[in-house]
Amino acid sequence: QVQLVESGGGSVQAGGSLVLSCAASGFSFSSWSMGWYRQFPGKEREVVASIVSDGPSTYADSVKGRFTISKDIAKNTLYLHMNNLEPEDTAMYYCAADYRWRCTLTPDFCEHWGQGIQVTVSS
Repeated sequence: QVQLVESGGGSVQAGGSLVLSCAASGFSFSSWSMGWYRQFPGKEREVVASIVSDGPSTYADSVKGRFTISKDIAKNTLYLHMNNLEPEDTAMYYCAADYRWRCTLTPDFCEHWGQGIQVTVSS
């Protein structure tokens, strides 16, 4: 049974940093594609950062240079290091996983999701 459990969200002032963690179990962590998505109220989920298996990572233009996605294979944990946070980053963040690489591009190809975690950035 696939399980994804996010942690590390919270409130921070603009310019601050947070690290989101996603503890994963029940699947081949090193070979599946995974991503961080976020959702603004009334909007569709959008990809923030993603990683194909243990290979290349991609980022939304809005977070390039500020966010870093990484996989710790030994801990079966996906991370999102978020620096220089902006009020526009305020959203619910979700961890996603799927054996299909297209999960790194669109939520339609992500079968497994965490429960979501709130990130709030104040100005």
